[in-house]
Amino acid sequence: MPEIPSIDRRRLLLSAAAIAAAPAARAAQTTFSTPSAASANLSGKSILITGCSSGFGRLGAEHYARLGAKVFATMRNMPRPEADELRKLARDENLDIELIEIDVRDDQQVAKGVARAEKSAGGGIDVLVNNAGLGVTGPVELQDMEATMLAFDTNVFGCQRMARAVLPGMRAKKSGQIFQISSQLGRLIVPGAGHYSATKFALEAMGEQMAYELVPHGIDVTIIQPGGYPTKVWVNRNLYTSNLKARAEDERLGAYPQMAAAMGEEDGSGRSTDPMDVPRAIAEIIAMPPGERPLRRAVHPTFRPQEAVNAAMAEAQMKFLGGSPYGPLVKAVLE
Repeated sequence: MPEIPSIDRRRLLLSAAAIAAAPAARAAQTTFSTPSAASANLSGKSILITGCSSGFGRLGAEHYARLGAKVFATMRNMPRPEADELRKLARDENLDIELIEIDVRDDQQVAKGVARAEKSAGGGIDVLVNNAGLGVTGPVELQDMEATMLAFDTNVFGCQRMARAVLPGMRAKKSGQIFQISSQLGRLIVPGAGHYSATKFALEAMGEQMAYELVPHGIDVTIIQPGGYPTKVWVNRNLYTSNLKARAEDERLGAYPQMAAAMGEEDGSGRSTDPMDVPRAIAEIIAMPPGERPLRRAVHPTFRPQEAVNAAMAEAQMKFLGGSPYGPLVKAVLE
């Protein structure tokens, strides 16, 4: 294994007792609590968010700007009404929000959009929120390669494109924060959810690995794990899923009658949770001191079954690498 550079951004507790206690301590930080709307001051922060046409991205763009941040709100297929509405809101409330076209599946748009944001910010971006994502439901066998590539290219490869684009600027500043918007289904499995869990499991692994590797550069990574919230994601998911169902072979559909019948039918109704929980949690974490931000944050007021998996995985990771040459990196993130 390669030699690990010395690390002083976190105080490393090297005793065996401290190592054993670390996962439990960090696991406790994942517990969700509803921050107050004015709990964070983000003045001076530059924040780039993907997928701002609706949902957590749109709400976050408004919230972080109201807390003083300079926000780069990105979305694809501009011009579009959602971009015009956000521009008007920014003018009306005198918010520092700049709209930039980025389709996270397009290499050139990612590079051009990030470069524009960095020029406007006067240097590397402080925070990237990898929010853009989608779902296509149905049994795995029904996920043809068109649906499979769409899901992975958006939820996984898109986040990789964005991280690679912003990291040189963050490394140059020796500071930064990347948020990966995962899900409860980034740790748990629901039959019939298509490749959503597969993509979010990949996003979780990517985020955790980056968190270890970026310790020497002073860059934090936090994985946000929302539960079910009433956003437009359900409408978009049903559109993609209905298209998949329409082109699926009858024989395959017939093999999964109940799951196939539900494809394209879920609208997210019955969920009374407040989608603002997610931007508030993110703002609270941004305002924390560098090096003290949690690796994961489960976000839902009542239902967070993934927290048990988070704690078990942290303990296993410490046992796996805590005493190895990689130990300082792992401890810096998990302790």
